[in-house]
Amino acid sequence: MSASSSNPAKTVYVVPAPQDLSLDCDPAGPLWHKSIPVLFDGDNYGRTVPGMSTTVHSCWTASSLYLLFVCPYKELNLKPEPQMKTATPNLWQWDVAEIFIALDFGRIGSYKEFEISPQAEWIDLDIDLEAPGRRGHREWSSGMQASARIDHAQSIWYGAMRIPFTAITAAPVRAGARFRANLFRSQGPQHQLMAWQPSMSDTFHVPERFGSLVLLPSHQAERSRPAK
Repeated sequence: MSASSSNPAKTVYVVPAPQDLSLDCDPAGPLWHKSIPVLFDGDNYGRTVPGMSTTVHSCWTASSLYLLFVCPYKELNLKPEPQMKTATPNLWQWDVAEIFIALDFGRIGSYKEFEISPQAEWIDLDIDLEAPGRRGHREWSSGMQASARIDHAQSIWYGAMRIPFTAITAAPVRAGARFRANLFRSQGPQHQLMAWQPSMSDTFHVPERFGSLVLLPSHQAERSRPAK
């Protein structure tokens, strides 16, 4: 069930964590060391972007979904005077990593968007492509948390998110739950767009192209982990 950068699988398998922990930007840290990472190195049309293979680690608890993006870069495009206490409007104009996610398979135009920057800025949006004026409802607040760090020596930035499941669904979340989801990046001054599942469009907002994200139970997580 692992994913290669040249032929990414269409499902993210998320392993359970024993408890909620502080956000950690170290892939070897306690949140991530048992994860089943996915990789993508293609743009929004599926064309390979050399040297930009992005790794995403994930885990879940009863309350939250955790994600860690490991993002090689060539040149950073950072917002001047960043602030992290509240959402940053139009954050996608700078370097970001993103997840679009929803549980409702009946209304594919309705989903949530979460972004993080290399400076730990963030934005959360309630998207409904079928409702006028709701392509990015900005009064909505998810309660997400964000953390990030930049390794300038290795030209890699790390961005971690904690997303409360209550921001995605009102129903209790259990092992086996399947979400619609896609993962993205915007990188550098030229706004190089990258996608786990290519949107085949100049926009990421093509829900028909989303893949899946599945919450694994503990016993299945062990069997699903790729051999080293």
